Amino acid sequence: MNFRLYDSAARQLTDFVPLQEGKVSIYHCGLTVQSAPHLGHIRKEVVFDVLRRWLTFSGYEVTIVANVTDIDDKILAKSAEAGVEWWAHAYHFENELHAAYRSLGCLPPTYEPRATGHIPEMVELIAELIEKGHAYPAPDGSGDVYFDVKSWPAYGSLSHQKADDMEVAEDSDPRGKRDPRDFALWKGWKQGEPTTASWPSPWGRGRPGWHIECSAMAGKYLGDAFDIHGGGLDLRFPHHENELAQSTAAGRPFAKYWMHNAWVTMAGEKMSKSLGNTALVTEVTKQYNPRAVRFFLLAPHYRSMIEFSPADEASRGSLVEAEKAIERIDSFLDRAASVAFPEEEWLAYSPQQVVGQDFMDAMDDDLGTPKAVALLFDRITQGNKALAAGDQPAVREHYMAVKFMLQIFGLDPQAPEWARLKNVGGTDLEPVVDTLVQNLLAQRAEARATKDWAAADAIRDTLAATGLKITDTPEGARWELAAGSAAQAQQEVK
Repeated sequence: MNFRLYDSAARQLTDFVPLQEGKVSIYHCGLTVQSAPHLGHIRKEVVFDVLRRWLTFSGYEVTIVANVTDIDDKILAKSAEAGVEWWAHAYHFENELHAAYRSLGCLPPTYEPRATGHIPEMVELIAELIEKGHAYPAPDGSGDVYFDVKSWPAYGSLSHQKADDMEVAEDSDPRGKRDPRDFALWKGWKQGEPTTASWPSPWGRGRPGWHIECSAMAGKYLGDAFDIHGGGLDLRFPHHENELAQSTAAGRPFAKYWMHNAWVTMAGEKMSKSLGNTALVTEVTKQYNPRAVRFFLLAPHYRSMIEFSPADEASRGSLVEAEKAIERIDSFLDRAASVAFPEEEWLAYSPQQVVGQDFMDAMDDDLGTPKAVALLFDRITQGNKALAAGDQPAVREHYMAVKFMLQIFGLDPQAPEWARLKNVGGTDLEPVVDTLVQNLLAQRAEARATKDWAAADAIRDTLAATGLKITDTPEGARWELAAGSAAQAQQEVK
């Protein structure tokens, strides 16, 4: 079975055929860095991180570009309220965004362009649209430039709306518009705005509109045509609709497929800064194991809503259940790793063989994580039965399958994004702790070699009592801070 995805434009499951054989190009819209990211933002990061891991596992060379919108009306307003320069405000929350998706084990994109670094490309694209008759400078001398919605009959094809039924664009002063639905490509500088938030253009100093930013950046790094454009469901209209219209009107094919993940809701409402119903990533990951939070976000299908309401016992319970799921995973890994795993056992099979066809089919079916997660726990159940029966070959088989599945989900505790000691109290203790732990592990290895199981277990239990978890791997024993340990609770994700 080949990978199939739900194409939001076609509104149906579609066989995925990349533009270039063996390669996949993806653009997904990053955060407008006006404030700290919440779970609604970070779900998109987790979804596309899993997509990237799955496509890579399937043999594709994947390029992901995810932008940072670091100039915007909201950024100017928020920074003015805070009494700081807009660029310092944006940079601060850009760093918070990076910390948030690192805290949930998300791999960084192939490239992450900032809007402010691509003003020339945006000006060039706007000029093309004016030349082709699809955009116009406002006649009121404001310096604004608008996309002419009526000039493009295909407008509305992504969201499947008729132009006459659409809401009025609210991204700029309407006085210079030919039609209320026309949206801003360029916003002329206005008295009272920071001069640093403006750039020269043929229409006077100003700054780009939101929509033109992504069209220009996607085109620069992925070309006029690329495979997948994605983001949260709320971006389908007007943002993605406008991106598609202005790009295709300029003669650029743009995205072949569109993917949109559903929202994280609170009390049935979309999680939103404007509604004040957000759960900040930094706060949630202090209360719950970050791997459990990632599990909570990826286990449901990406097109299904996720309810998160701290006041709701049922919602709290779902995160508690996610923590229990992680504990179950780690318990099996710890027990199974105590069985010797010769390296040749790992090399004898392809990863695709190890995870099994059912798992492959589930993930190929529009990133079917619910079924894939169920298959993961089936493997764990079978692995625990094999451990109880002393069936070492079966234990090894299930252990390898679980490890590969966890790598695809981004939940393998031994992966670099998780298996690291973070600073405690501002002091990097890793070199000191590592030296001490390695000495104890050497003593444990010697005890195991002489079959002195009591001594080996005593060393492991001593380390566990200090908040360290020991995992035996084919490459030797590894250590990490145990989830929920006192030391971990003091750590701050940088």
